[in-house]
Amino acid sequence: GADRSAFSAAECDAVNEWIRDGGALLLIADQAPFGAAAETLAKKLGVDLSKGDTTDQANADKEFDSPDVIVYSRENHSLVEHAIVNGRSETERVNRVLVFGGQSLKGPAGSDAFLKLADTAVTEFAPPDKNTSAAGRAQGIAFRLGKGRVVVLGDAAMLSAQVTGSDNQPVGMHVHNTDNRQLA
Repeated sequence: GADRSAFSAAECDAVNEWIRDGGALLLIADQAPFGAAAETLAKKLGVDLSKGDTTDQANADKEFDSPDVIVYSRENHSLVEHAIVNGRSETERVNRVLVFGGQSLKGPAGSDAFLKLADTAVTEFAPPDKNTSAAGRAQGIAFRLGKGRVVVLGDAAMLSAQVTGSDNQPVGMHVHNTDNRQLA
């Protein structure tokens, strides 16, 4: 099931070694229960996954009217200066990203949080577990590991192209006024 590791210890060791030798990994670790599937690999890479659902009422997108649809933008200072969001030129620059739920992440020392959660963000868990602050965490991190590079995202829907509800509201890369496609 989604609540069990998708990777054996040997597979995690092999991926870690491959990255250290110059490989590059994009790891997408969605919210509960799916976060547990990536947890073993994430831990091997030095990444802490919350495995809860991240919300931020203060930075929620008004159009979606849901606290787990979070806006990352240059205006709210949650889209942090980094090569991934700056691109190679102005045409590749990312200015606004929507995340559709997902979980929070904390990278190893020296990692860069380019989708940085505000101090108002919360990680919600199913009862009886208590909700916790997600301040100081992120939903997008990047770091070097040996000769290689790692990017970890805490939401899968942001890089998808879905519709939801009876009105087929777009979710993911094809939502207007976002740079999710450019981020991918």
